[in-house]
Amino acid sequence: MSKGDEYIAKVKLQLDELDAKMDKLEAKATEAKEDARAKYKEEMAKLRQQSRAAKGKLEEIKAAGEDKWEALVTETEKIRDAIAHSFNYFKSQF
Repeated sequence: MSKGDEYIAKVKLQLDELDAKMDKLEAKATEAKEDARAKYKEEMAKLRQQSRAAKGKLEEIKAAGEDKWEALVTETEKIRDAIAHSFNYFKSQF
């Protein structure tokens, strides 16, 4: 497995773990009051969109040549970190 493949697998695993955490939190939301559920759904939709964007970046990395690799890695890491931060903040508020 190349360094690039290892990186992609690592980030994909991290994103999959965040998705699993979102699924667990989503299950808890069914117990929330109506107004909290509406806010929850809105925020969860944003998190899911960020997750899809990050996974899209991973696909770009797979197809990228070495000249674009570093820029895409940096961008992907920023997106991943933003998702993790948003999720942790959202979780603390819910």
